[in-house]
Amino acid sequence: MTEKKKLNQLIARKENGRKFFALLIDPDKVHDRASLQRLVNMAIENEVDFFFVGGSLIVSDSLSSCISDIKSATDIPIILFPGNNQYIDLQSDAILYLSLISGRNPDLLIGQHVLSAPILKRSKMEVWPTGYMLIDGGNKTSVSYMSNTNPIPHDKSDIAVSTAIAGELLGLQLIYMDAGSGADKMVSEKMIASVKRAIDIPLIIGGGIDSVGKAKSAWKSGADVVVVGNAIEQNPQLLIEMTEAKILLNQQLYRI
Repeated sequence: MTEKKKLNQLIARKENGRKFFALLIDPDKVHDRASLQRLVNMAIENEVDFFFVGGSLIVSDSLSSCISDIKSATDIPIILFPGNNQYIDLQSDAILYLSLISGRNPDLLIGQHVLSAPILKRSKMEVWPTGYMLIDGGNKTSVSYMSNTNPIPHDKSDIAVSTAIAGELLGLQLIYMDAGSGADKMVSEKMIASVKRAIDIPLIIGGGIDSVGKAKSAWKSGADVVVVGNAIEQNPQLLIEMTEAKILLNQQLYRI
């Protein structure tokens, strides 16, 4: 198994209080190579930490070319965010090996993993075991529909805490709480803070983060990594504003 150098770096920097920003790119929503290149250039200029590439459903055949184009332009780590075992591309630096611990669908707890495990074991790609938790974001999202599971209610922080602790005790190395692409509301500050206090592994927050204020709120509540995709697709200027907020927050944390 490939040594998890990038994951280990994330964990080490998280221990020092550093905050991270991940740009989520859905290959189906990249209209052409020129628009992808502009987005990648903005990410480079504004110190994005990771590209998360993938989605709950990819209907085009552009995953491989999307990753190839990003990889040819930058050494920012490319982390696969797969909806199922078909969305694996070994060009990537790492894969979020998602176990949907908030649901009770055995196929997404272990079934898909059985199918992909032999390929990943032989690959040079880092495998990041991740407890994936869907949180109610106020509307029916693609990931909830495709996974055939119910999200954790928005106001049930105790369920989220217990689920995250269980994931950590099972040996998962990251917790990812996601309200889903296009969610009406992000994971609540209370839930983020409660889960953060309960676990020692990095916490990723995504879904419904469509403003700088919400990104800052997620970081300050305890998110180690904030993931934004849909909002930046609609307004690329947000990428600049959010990464500036992250840089300023890191500078403030290091001065304390």
